[in-house]
Order: sequence, then structure tokens, then C-alpha cells
Amino acid sequence: MNLKIFSKSYRGPASAQAGSAIFLGILLLLSSPILAFAQEVQGGCGSLSQGWGPFDYRPDRYIPENTYHSHRALLGIVEDIHFTPEIEALIRGKTSTTPGGDLSYTLGVFPNHHRALLAMAALGEKEKASKVIGARYSVECYFRRAVTWRPDDNIVRMLYANYLSKAMRVSEAENQLSVAANQAGDNAYTHNNIGLLYFGMKNYEKALVHAHKAYALGLGIPTLRERLKSVGKWSEPAEVPPVEPVKDSQ
Repeated sequence: MNLKIFSKSYRGPASAQAGSAIFLGILLLLSSPILAFAQEVQGGCGSLSQGWGPFDYRPDRYIPENTYHSHRALLGIVEDIHFTPEIEALIRGKTSTTPGGDLSYTLGVFPNHHRALLAMAALGEKEKASKVIGARYSVECYFRRAVTWRPDDNIVRMLYANYLSKAMRVSEAENQLSVAANQAGDNAYTHNNIGLLYFGMKNYEKALVHAHKAYALGLGIPTLRERLKSVGKWSEPAEVPPVEPVKDSQ
């Protein structure tokens, strides 16, 4: 399944030169307070506490833009060095030969970096390893760390569910999707993407439920409906009969 549908992920602006980004990073480390976030992650996945970060990757959780401490500046510094197009495409690393170390650094500062999580999972598949070369933790640990860091990030939960599904851990994948569904509210895109994941897991009943929710909320993308039709599992939602007004007995 092409998971690019999940997120219009934010990418910070590239700095003019890598050297200036490193210099700015050093200034930030010296001038900004260390964020105290010492929560331990289950499964031997370490602590989220570190010298710089963690920070929330999502665009709607920006740190104010009026200083170099802004989310945009911090993300730009990290991505210019540790999440280049070559790293994301798993071609090569920038601070080492292989991309694992750079992805690990990116996910240390921004644990819920959606595209870096995707790249880390893809690198695990490429290397056929649960822990890729150069990474501090296992591939699954990075998903656990992201969920621990931001439990309300539904994109992380869907990416984790896809990872678990590929590992044939279906019940665990469904647990992640259940939480995402409960948090989705009236977000049609989230319900659509949950439905697509359930479809990929051949759970057509739940895929249909979320398809109905997505289309009722105004989604105009027919992909999920067409996929359900292709396997004979689509049905129109039942019409709710109008409620008769209560007559005044007086």
C-alpha cells in the first residue's frame, strides 16, 4: 500500500550551507534550555530525554516562528544534515555511509517525524533486520517512542499499524487503529486511511464502516469505495428513517 496518502508532511526549508546549519545548531544547544522529558519507553526503547528535543513534528504544533528557536528553524537544521533526499530514499547516509544513523538522529529530535518513520521501516525491510545499521534502537522502538511521545498523533498510529500488519501481528495493528479511530472525530481523511489499512488487512467489515464514515463526512476520494467494490464488499449505508415529531397530547 502506498502510505503517502497518510500525510501532507511538512519539510523545513534548506539552509544555504550545511556549515551554517551546524553552527546554528551549536548556538541553539548552548542558548536554549534543555527540555526535561525523561519518560522511559516500554520494551527497552530508552528514554525520550536527550540534549536537544524532543520536538513535535506536526505543522500545527509549531513553536512560534519569530526566533531561531522556532519549529521551522529546528526542523530545517535537522533535515538539512540528517534527512536529505538521499537519506529518505535510502541511497546513502550523510554523516555515515548508510542512512540508519541519520534516520536515528532525526527520530531522536523529532520522534513522530512521519516520513523518517516510513524511511526507517523501509530500511529495516531493505536490510532484512529488526535493527538497522547505525541506529540506536530497533525499528519497532522508533514507533513505540513516537506513540509514547505523542499518543494523539493518528498518522503515527496508522504507520505503526501498517508495520505491525506486515509483521503478521494483526491484533496489535487493530489496537493501534482502534485508538486512531476513537481520536479521529470528524476527520474524513483519517477515517478513509484507517479504512484503507483495514482493507489491506482483509478486514472488509471494518473497512466498510470507516468508508461510510469518511463519505458521510464529505470525502470526495473514491479509492476505498472502489477497492471494496472490487472484492464485492461494498454496500450503501443504511438509510435512517426520519423521526416522527411528537404530537402534543393537549
